[in-house]
Amino acid sequence: MPKILYSPTSPYSAKVRMAAAYAGIPLEAVVVDTNSQPAELTGPNPLGKIPTLVTDDGRGIYDSRTITQYLNRLSGNTLFPRNPAKRLDAEMLEALADGVCDSLLAHVYERRMRPAEKVHQPWLDLQWSKAMRAFDLLNANPPKLPKKITAGHIALRACLGYIDLRFPGQWEKGRSRLKRWAARFDEKFPELKQYVPA
Repeated sequence: MPKILYSPTSPYSAKVRMAAAYAGIPLEAVVVDTNSQPAELTGPNPLGKIPTLVTDDGRGIYDSRTITQYLNRLSGNTLFPRNPAKRLDAEMLEALADGVCDSLLAHVYERRMRPAEKVHQPWLDLQWSKAMRAFDLLNANPPKLPKKITAGHIALRACLGYIDLRFPGQWEKGRSRLKRWAARFDEKFPELKQYVPA
């Protein structure tokens, strides 16, 4: 069985684990500590980043968007529509959600990796503003939740789980439609909730 090397708090890990579950692709989930850069991770992925999918023949597949594309092909287009315009919408939603996570992680690591006196507030403000602009856009027009969702929907749910984990109570004001969207996602796809960052 293929392995997914992951962290339970990582939104990118959550996305690919949710995508695999939705697509019906079983994966052995293996928690790894990226700080220690274990050979189990750096062997298949020289970048030492998560998530990394390791195939049965030992090949490493990395970057979460590469993994969702791989899972999509493996599952016969379960995660991305065949229609070019709809596929582009799904890919753009995934990219937007991942971009928000990039900004949030930059914010988290600025505080985590620097002494308090060296934390650069303008950098934090810039990253936060990027994430909030994206959330305002999504709140104004939340993606529809059809019976058949895409990797874009899944990426957004993972992203919202991550901000709830790291910045609880700091983003929701004025974004109630987006908050309700996450609740509706969990109601419609309860089997995926276990993978939300925690």
